[in-house]
Order: sequence, then structure tokens, then C-alpha cells
Amino acid sequence: MPRPLRPPSPTRRTAPPPQTLPPNTSPPRRAGHDELAAFFRADQQQFPAPGGVVFVGSSTVRMWKNLGQDFRQVPGIVNRGFGGSTLADCSLFARDLVVRYRPRQVLVYAGDNDLAEGRTPLQVLESFARFANAVRAELPNTRISFISIKPSPSREHLMSQIRETNNVISAYLNRLPDSEYIDVFTPMLGADGRARPELFRSDRLHMTDEGYRLWQSIIASYL
Repeated sequence: MPRPLRPPSPTRRTAPPPQTLPPNTSPPRRAGHDELAAFFRADQQQFPAPGGVVFVGSSTVRMWKNLGQDFRQVPGIVNRGFGGSTLADCSLFARDLVVRYRPRQVLVYAGDNDLAEGRTPLQVLESFARFANAVRAELPNTRISFISIKPSPSREHLMSQIRETNNVISAYLNRLPDSEYIDVFTPMLGADGRARPELFRSDRLHMTDEGYRLWQSIIASYL
């Protein structure tokens, strides 16, 4: 279990203790083991310099092939997305995916796979809190940014849970020092309140180049 966050100074926002939230009912999946092994092999060839910006999360991050080019004005971009991952996985592998690189900022996108597996919004929040605790226990000055869960058409049946999860994580971050919630959910909706189809591939889950361009335009100001 990660060590708890160190108490912030009185002038800073404080985070609710994650142990007050209901526990996950199932253990994290061991997603992306092959990809994790590939990260270690790449690090042996050239280890990223400390003080960079790590993107971590599910295949939405992994498939962002132009991530470094899209944010070329930002030094030290590191992509550590691994397919099928959940926030529970991210918390489990936080040391390997984030802490070892000692970044100045980490941006995490995950949570929709958790919901698809049957976890509740509060259980997803607990996984995110565990992730934040794991990072802050060793990197107290690293900024933590959560990219909101996107409104994938293939998961329209989960839309109420997606909205609730985004809301509870946003509220959590309002009380966590040096953190932020990045809303990509709202700009991905059309005038009818449903996901804009041009932003998604034929699988109705992963994003098109246009979707990534939208994300780049939103996220750039947070780096």
C-alpha cells in the first residue's frame, strides 16, 4: 500500500484520504506486461532525463504516435501508455511508469476501462487517489494532471458513470495541491450532446487524428 501523502502546508489545498472511499472489489489486471517490458528495454538504451513530462494510461495514450511532435515545444515528453490498462493498473505500476523517471509533471488518462469492467465511479476515484499517493509519496513536487474520460460512442451505455467519474475526480483534484483536471469530455460532444463521430475511429472507441489534434489544442496550455 503506498505511503500517504505528506501533510501540505496550511495555505495549500488538501486531498481527502483515499481510505475513506470504498475499496475495489477486484484486484488490478496485469495489463500490458509486454509493453512494460518494452519500456524497460528502451530505458536501457536511453533513459529519459529527469524533470520531463510523462503521459501514462491506456491505449488512448499508447496510440498517440505523434505525442512528442505535437508538444515539441515542451522538453522531455515521455509516452508510457499501455494497452487495456485501467486506473487500477496505473496505481499498481506507478513506480515503474512514473516515479522512476522523476518528472516535473505527469498526465494520466485512464478510467473508462475500469468502468467497462464493472467498477463504480467511487472505486475508480479510489484507484486514482492511490496513484496520486504513490507519486506524491516519492515526488512531492510533481504536478499531477488528469485527462477526463472521453465520451467514446462504443461506451455510450456508460455515459452516466463516465460523467460521475469525471465529476468526482475533478472534485478530488480541487483539493489536491499542484494538480488539475483537464476537460476533454465536453469539447468532444456535439450540439446534440453526443460524441462527435469524426473524432473516433470505426471501432467507436479509439480516436482519429482529428481527435488527437483536438486534445493537443486543449492540453498544450497545461504543460
